[in-house]
Amino acid sequence: MARVLLYNFTEEERRRKVKAALFRAAVPAREIPAEEQDAPLGFLLGLEGFSAGEKTPQEPFRDEMIVMHALEPRQFQRFLEGLKSQGVRVPLKAVVTEHNIRWTSRRLREELKAEHEALSAGGNAPVHGREKG
Repeated sequence: MARVLLYNFTEEERRRKVKAALFRAAVPAREIPAEEQDAPLGFLLGLEGFSAGEKTPQEPFRDEMIVMHALEPRQFQRFLEGLKSQGVRVPLKAVVTEHNIRWTSRRLREELKAEHEALSAGGNAPVHGREKG
């Protein structure tokens, strides 16, 4: 089932614009509270076979982030076009893959942030979603 996870959209106007883009794309969303940032993405999406995992007290991240799961190509395109038309730029966006579905939101955010910084600096960015090692 298509679903989008939203993180840290605390500014009401931005939240409204993101939700409007989701509505136009017919994609349900779930806002993830700070205390769930260390749960696996599969759990946050409500997928079978995933548990919340161990909670380790860590400072929550505050970056806005969008994580998309199982969107059909048309939904994906409509959602991104909706964000653009609303003037909402969110640098940290990802699609859930077989490689990152077991990652926590925190780990995904770290990967995305590193990629974004590398691309912004004009360097080569690693491809997130691939296991290191």
